[in-house]
Amino acid sequence: MKGLKKQRRIQIIIAAFVALGLSTALVGYAMRDGINFFRAPSQIVAEPPSPTEVFRIGGLVEEGTLVRGQGETVTFNVTDGGASVPVRYTGVLPDLFGEGEGMVGTGSLVDGVFLATEILARHDETYMPKEVIDALKEQGVYQEPGTPPNG
Repeated sequence: MKGLKKQRRIQIIIAAFVALGLSTALVGYAMRDGINFFRAPSQIVAEPPSPTEVFRIGGLVEEGTLVRGQGETVTFNVTDGGASVPVRYTGVLPDLFGEGEGMVGTGSLVDGVFLATEILARHDETYMPKEVIDALKEQGVYQEPGTPPNG
């Protein structure tokens, strides 16, 4: 009788581990396209990702680089103060998008140009994604909202 209880416990423990492993694999499989890693321009310049990797880039739209092309195509550079990466995007930009403003883009790096499939701009003058703030602080160019430049 005791041997039967011990064997049953071992079977339940093994079944629980198999179920846990299977559920972890299913969650990972379901999220494979939804996970986009964030990179700052300095990280991209230091270690360029493969052209097939989809990731997020964030920083400030570099002054004097915003060029509106044919139709809805826009090119600009995004910078974190340490490096600058050219970006090309075709689509409608958010209303608050502009030079010197914070942005986050999703896409891939092809031949040194970030081809964005989505562009997000900060939604008011005080908000910026944590990853962008961290990247700008790391380069020493982040200013708290409401503080004058060089102040």
